[in-house]
Amino acid sequence: SPPPCLGWLGCPGFSGHAGDLTEASLSHAGPLNVLLIIVDDLRPSLGCYGDKAIRSPNIDQLASRSLLFQNAFAQQAVCAPSRVSFLTGRRPDTTRLYDFNSYWRVHAGNFSTIPQYFKENGYVTMSVGKVFHPGISSNYSDDSPYSWSFPPYHPSSEKYENTKTCRGPDGQLHANLLCPVDVADVPEGTLPDKQSTEQAIRLLEKMKTSASPFFLAVGYHKPHIPFRYPKEFQKLYPLENITLAPDPQVPAGLPPVAYNPWMDIRQREDVQALNLSVPYGPIPVDFQRKIRQSYFASISYLDTQVGHLLSALDDLQLTNSTIIAFASDHGKHFQIPW
Repeated sequence: SPPPCLGWLGCPGFSGHAGDLTEASLSHAGPLNVLLIIVDDLRPSLGCYGDKAIRSPNIDQLASRSLLFQNAFAQQAVCAPSRVSFLTGRRPDTTRLYDFNSYWRVHAGNFSTIPQYFKENGYVTMSVGKVFHPGISSNYSDDSPYSWSFPPYHPSSEKYENTKTCRGPDGQLHANLLCPVDVADVPEGTLPDKQSTEQAIRLLEKMKTSASPFFLAVGYHKPHIPFRYPKEFQKLYPLENITLAPDPQVPAGLPPVAYNPWMDIRQREDVQALNLSVPYGPIPVDFQRKIRQSYFASISYLDTQVGHLLSALDDLQLTNSTIIAFASDHGKHFQIPW
C-alpha cells in the first residue's frame, strides 16, 4: 500500500498546507515557517482518500485545504531507507540504504538533508519524535548536528513500546501486537505520541517570539506496530463492522523473496499464542478483524494528536506564516495471512 501524499516537496507522501497556499500566507512578509509531520506506516486509510470507514477529521480538514497527491509512491517500503530518501531527496540507489544498517554520509556521500538546507539558510531546525529512523541509519544521532539546531527530542515513554504493558484477558500484562490501554495505567501515565505533541507545542510557543523562522519536524510513531493506543479509540470501530481483505490467499508460485513472513509480529505474545506456521500460515478470521480494528483505531488516535498540534498553531497565530506538510514513510499492506 502506498503512503498518503498530501503535497509539499513532492513524494513519497507529503501534504502541503502552505498556510493553505492561500493569499494570506503567500502575501506574508518574510520567510515562511515549516511544520513537517511525519507518521509511521500509514497507508491511505483516511477519509480524504475516500475511506469513509476511517475517522480522521483533523487530517481530512488539513487535506481539504491542501494539495492532495493521488499518485504517490514510497521509494522503499521500510522505515529507514524511505525516510533517508525523502529527507535527502535522493533515491535508495544513491543513498545505498535498503535496510537499517548504514549511514549515508559515510557509505554513500555527504548529501544534504532538507532540514540541513533550512538550517544553513537561517532557520531554527528542530526534531521531535521519530523523524529520521534511530540507529545506524542516522548515525545514532538523528543526523545531528548537521540537520538540527539543537539535539532532537525523543519521548521518554518510547522505551515501553515493546514491553509488557498490554493487559490481556487473563488480567496479566503482555507484550502484544494488539494493545489498547488505559493511559493512566501505563508507565509514566502517557504515550510517546502524546509526549511528542506536547513537546512540539512547547517549541511552537518559544518560536512565537523568535526573530528567526523555524523548521519543525514532528515524527509520530502510530500507526506502527505494536498497536498501543488509548482504549477509547477501539470503540470507534466495532468488530462487526470490520471488513476483511478481499483476496487473502497467497498467490500460487509466489517466490519466497517476494513474501515477508513478519517475524517481528510473530514475536508478540498474542500472535505466538495463535501457533501460526511459517511463512504462510493463515491467521484466524476473528484475529484478522482485531488487527484491522486496532490499526484503524491507531489512525484515529494519531489524528487527534495532529489535531492538537494544528490547533496550537492556530492559537499561536502561526498558521498563516507556516507551510504544513504531512507525510508517511510508507504504507501498510493487509494481505492475510501475514
